[in-house]
Amino acid sequence: MTHGLAHGTWEPRPASRWEDGFLSGNGHHGALVFGDPDDDRVIVTHHTLVRPNGGEHARPPRLAARLPALQDRLLAGARTAAEDFTDGRPLQWVQPFHPAFRIRLRRAPGEPAGDRPAYRRSVDFTTGETTATRAGWTSRVFVSRADDLIVQSVTAPGRTLDIGLDARLPNAPARLGVGEGALLTPEGALLTLRVRYPDSERAYTGMTLVAVTGGTTTLIPPGARVTDAESVLLLTRVRRHTGELDTVAPARELRDAWGEQSYESLLARHLALHRTAYARVTLDLAADPAERALPGSELLRRPDSAALLERLFAAGRYHLLSSSGLNPPRLTGLWTGDWDTAWSGAFTNDANLNLQTASASAAALPEVTEALAGLVQRQLPDWRENARSVFGARGAVAPAHSDGESGYAYHFDREYPLHLWTAGADWLLKPLADHDETRGERDPRTAAALAETARFYEDFLTRTDDDGHLVVVPSYSPENRPANASWGAINAAMDLSAARHALRTAAGHHPDTPDADRWRALADRLPPHRTNRDGALAEWAWPGLDDSYDHRHLSHLYGVWPLDEITPYDTPQLAAAAHRALELRGAENDSAHGHLHHALIAARLRDADRAGRALASVLDGDYFHASLMSAHYPNRHVYNADAAHTLPAVLIETLVHSTPDRLVLLPALPAAYPQGRITGVRTRFGAELDLTWNHGTATAVLRPTRSHRVELRTSSGAQPLDLVAGEDRVLTLGTW
Repeated sequence: MTHGLAHGTWEPRPASRWEDGFLSGNGHHGALVFGDPDDDRVIVTHHTLVRPNGGEHARPPRLAARLPALQDRLLAGARTAAEDFTDGRPLQWVQPFHPAFRIRLRRAPGEPAGDRPAYRRSVDFTTGETTATRAGWTSRVFVSRADDLIVQSVTAPGRTLDIGLDARLPNAPARLGVGEGALLTPEGALLTLRVRYPDSERAYTGMTLVAVTGGTTTLIPPGARVTDAESVLLLTRVRRHTGELDTVAPARELRDAWGEQSYESLLARHLALHRTAYARVTLDLAADPAERALPGSELLRRPDSAALLERLFAAGRYHLLSSSGLNPPRLTGLWTGDWDTAWSGAFTNDANLNLQTASASAAALPEVTEALAGLVQRQLPDWRENARSVFGARGAVAPAHSDGESGYAYHFDREYPLHLWTAGADWLLKPLADHDETRGERDPRTAAALAETARFYEDFLTRTDDDGHLVVVPSYSPENRPANASWGAINAAMDLSAARHALRTAAGHHPDTPDADRWRALADRLPPHRTNRDGALAEWAWPGLDDSYDHRHLSHLYGVWPLDEITPYDTPQLAAAAHRALELRGAENDSAHGHLHHALIAARLRDADRAGRALASVLDGDYFHASLMSAHYPNRHVYNADAAHTLPAVLIETLVHSTPDRLVLLPALPAAYPQGRITGVRTRFGAELDLTWNHGTATAVLRPTRSHRVELRTSSGAQPLDLVAGEDRVLTLGTW
């Protein structure tokens, strides 16, 4: 496989839309790069940039005193009772994510444009570097993981460049308070841009150090003009703050971070972190070399091409890594070029963030897991307040939406009673528990958060049915409703699965304690899932609640994926009911996350045809921009990272699935990809795995880090597999 083509993409023309700009990021700062030789623009983003909109002051509703009465009414058959379980507030969105500004390097007025020789722009996933070239001009940009800088080098001998910072981005508020500054410095110039939000003391400041080699630098306020330089190096940071910011110290820190290093030296420091992470897992689908050489926009027109899937897998891992650091990825990853971000560019925890981070453990990206763990830890105090205010309980309840600053559950209304959703903490903690299993060591932060979740269920699960089973009431299945009842209902399948999993997982992380025994006993008292009259696993286990099949979310199949509660091996009857539920599920509005969620569940249920069709719906639906970042809807409508970041998880799940005691090989390989190789997959029993398959035969190489016996599952059945730490194990599979 050719390194430069499988692990990057390119285009023959500059980006005309910000959505097509190539992306770089370090999990703090992000850059969208247009690559235009005459008007080069780099849009700067940062995970902390959210616009005050009142959400910064919002708190969860204080409803705990009214909870017993609501439970009584729902259990008595009042199916719309939860609709007035609010404090009367209107829907409050979380603070919206937005871009900071753009760095512009323009050809000076009056300078001839010259001819238009061959042009190329590219992004190298192995380095995180975007490059644009035309005769006499080269621009290179990356975002450093080592120094937390946006670094740009421009080589344009004989050119005159006007350089500035520009806050005028699409849909920016009319009353932004913008202050600009420019100073000549020994190395060139220092540009500053301070932006204050309307009616707020909150602001952010961007600084760009312009280091010039050769030529002259003059000020053309609010920017600088560089004439006849051999090269220009730009170093940029942005900082969010309250009130005024003394820029002396940040300017010194920026200069110190540079340390008069060359672009190549700064890049080398970054590569030690980025390349190591990116290269851990690779996918080769034996694609046509000619198709691998195509620009991304042309390859996207060939949805059946193995080269396209190779490139999207690589791009997905690259973008997921690049958007994870301070936080995990938002709905837009780490990037946007517009202040009007759909759904506030939030962390949406009832499917989107969960799907985006699904591959973190198996695809060997602990950087993503650590970013998620950091977000959870910062927000745990707010989760505790959600539990107290809404449910009168100890422990923790995660919100369905967050801006990254607040973890309070305040985004809800009648049709989206998200404050009633109790399964969020379990879903957010599941990748962290998986990571602990993968590395064979438990993170005390995860164990503590699991205990908080279990304590919530101890206090919340107090009602029982006629058979003595505990009842989850109220219960919400994101973002659906029963066909014959309102959204706030009883015993949503997701809530049952999440409560069982959270209690048992918490018990496993706190063995040999009275808490563990109590939590397991509580989990055992939860009711079983229900199969409806269509033979499908019911979305609500409470008798009399009818399913609504045409919906983008698949919350009720949470026990299949990401959990292992329902499997073809251990619970075949439930798995058959889950499969029937999957067959009946509609795509509703063709959200990309719905299609790929469908594929993940199909893979767990060993339905290769269904997984392949769901994946093909995305590949053939025009969901990807030339940047290989994705959209939420077909025809590249609404910039959104769900498809881009979830696709690697789908591919891995069709090839490999593991639990602490089981390895499943090739459970759902789509027929369109009869040969290939994946390397570096991590398993939850502590082995690294390489898998090669070729038209019905396969070879797997396991490199275990601990000794363990697991069950090996293939199309031929099950058999025990003994692994010894430090000893490679080679498996040869016959026809599958």
